[in-house]
Amino acid sequence: MARSRMHEDKSASSKSSNVTNRLRYFSERSDAITETVRHLVEIESPSDVKAAVDRLGAFLASRFEQLGGRAKFHRAQDFGDHLQVDFTAANKRKPVLLLGHLDTVYPIGTLSTMPCRIGDGRLWGPGTLDMKSGIGLMLHAVEGLRSWHGDNMPRAVTILLVSDEEVGSDSSRRITESLAKNCAPVLVLEPAFGLRGALKTSRKGVGEYRVKVIGKAAHSGLDFEKGQSAILELARQIVQISKLVDVKRGTTMNVGVISGGTRTNVVPEQAAASLDARVLRMKDAPAIDKKLRALRPFNRACKLEISGGINRPPMERTKSVVELYKKAAGIAKELGWKLEEAAVGGGSDGNFTAALGIPTLDGLGGVGEGAHAAHESILISELPRRAALLAQLIESV
Repeated sequence: MARSRMHEDKSASSKSSNVTNRLRYFSERSDAITETVRHLVEIESPSDVKAAVDRLGAFLASRFEQLGGRAKFHRAQDFGDHLQVDFTAANKRKPVLLLGHLDTVYPIGTLSTMPCRIGDGRLWGPGTLDMKSGIGLMLHAVEGLRSWHGDNMPRAVTILLVSDEEVGSDSSRRITESLAKNCAPVLVLEPAFGLRGALKTSRKGVGEYRVKVIGKAAHSGLDFEKGQSAILELARQIVQISKLVDVKRGTTMNVGVISGGTRTNVVPEQAAASLDARVLRMKDAPAIDKKLRALRPFNRACKLEISGGINRPPMERTKSVVELYKKAAGIAKELGWKLEEAAVGGGSDGNFTAALGIPTLDGLGGVGEGAHAAHESILISELPRRAALLAQLIESV
C-alpha cells in the first residue's frame, strides 16, 4: 500500500515538473510569440478584401509547413480561401481540431491610425485580440509539441482558419462541420473572456431578420390622408418586437438598422429594419421565429414581409463541454492559476461544432480587451501560459 502511494506521488511530481518545464519553454519564447502576433496584425485582412486575406493565408501556410504540417486551401470565390493544415501522428486517435479565423473587421489602412505597438505590457493594434493572437498561439503550441516530440506528434492535429467568420461564416460553415465530425475535441482559439482570461463554455445562438413594410405613397400636403405610412407601421412593429425580449431567459432582439422614405413631403411607401436575434438555447429558436413570422400589420392597408432566421446555433453548456473545461482548469491549476469559465452573448464557429454534439471549448486565445474597437489589445504576460495550456490540452484530451 505504502509502495503504491509512493509510486503515485512520484508520478504526480513528475507530471507537475513536466508541466512547469513546458511553461518555462514558452516563457523563454515570450518575445518570439509577441513578434509572431505583431507580424500577423501587420498583415491586414478585412473580410471583404479577398486578396488581403489570401496574403495572410499564404504566409501562415508557409509557417505551418515549416513545422511539418500539410497545408491545403478550400477555395472561396467571394472571400479569402479557407486554410486547413494537418499534422499526423502515429497513434490512431482522432485529431484535435484547432479552430479560428483569418479575417478581421478593420478596413485596409487602419494601421495608419491604429498602429501595432507595444506599451504598458500590452500589444496594441487591429485584430490583436480577435484573433491574431489566437493564431500565433496555435503556431507556437505546435512548434513546442514538435520540439518535445520530434516527428512523432502525441496527437494528430487539424487546424482550420476560415476567412469569413466576422461576416457570418456562410462559405466556411460546411467545411467546419465536415472536419469537426472527424475530430474530437474542438479547441477554439477565439479570445478569452475578460482580463481574467476565462474560457467560454456557453455562447448564444445568432439570427438575422429583416422586417419590410410596404405602404402607399402620397403627397404629404395635398393627399396626406390617401397615403399609408410604411415608417409609422414599422415603428409600431419595432415596439411589438421589443416585447419579445426575455433577458432572464437569454433571448434578446435588437433592431440595429432602419431605413425608409424618400422625402419629407412624401408619405413613405417603404420602410425596413434589420434585426439581430440571440437565443441561449436552441429550443428557443423555433419559438422566436414563429413569433416574428406571426407579426401582422396594425394598419391593414400596409403589407408586412419577414425574412431571415437563426443562422448560428447556440453553444450550450453540455456535459462534454464541461468535461473539457475541467480538463483545461486542471492543467491551468498545475501551471499556477485558476482558470474560470463564462457564458457570453457573442457567437463563433465553435457554435457550429458544439451543436453537432462534438466536445468544444472556446476562448483559448489571447487575453485582453477592446475587440473591434480602437483600444484593442492583448496582455503580453498571458501569452506563455496560454500557449502552455493549449499544448498540454492537445496532448491530454
